[in-house]
Amino acid sequence: MEYGKNRYRGVIFGLIAVFLFALGGCMPGNSQTGSISAEGIEDLPSMASTVGNYDDIEIPAEMTYSSKESMSIRTESFRGGIIHYSGRVEMYSLKEFIIASMKKNKWKLAGEVSTQYAILAFTKPGKTCMMHIKPNGKMSDTTLTMYVTVDATAGRALNAFGEPIE
Repeated sequence: MEYGKNRYRGVIFGLIAVFLFALGGCMPGNSQTGSISAEGIEDLPSMASTVGNYDDIEIPAEMTYSSKESMSIRTESFRGGIIHYSGRVEMYSLKEFIIASMKKNKWKLAGEVSTQYAILAFTKPGKTCMMHIKPNGKMSDTTLTMYVTVDATAGRALNAFGEPIE
């Protein structure tokens, strides 16, 4: 019977050792590649999320979608809408984030107006996106309204009635 207790005790210690070894691999170490210092956490960019059905438009995760102020339309040849977000981000940092992420997703900055608020216009073949960024008066409280259009027929040959030519 003593042999059985020692065997179970050995199995338990073995499982604990494996668990601690696996847990140790998740902890920051002293290696240059896998460690994150406490000072570096503030420098990490926030995760972005894509906007609805538009995989090539990203906004910061701090922005919250407002269904009350948004609308969309979808037809055979067109889709688009007015998409409204708000969040606790600074207007100019949101503007810079959007410009960088749109360029990364192959959008071309067609125009920009910056005063008390910012308007950004982007184009892509068959797509347009205009963004209105406005501070809400409170510190770091900003709204983002996007006007997105996608021409679903872009790149397809159509006759005068909008029907595909075969």
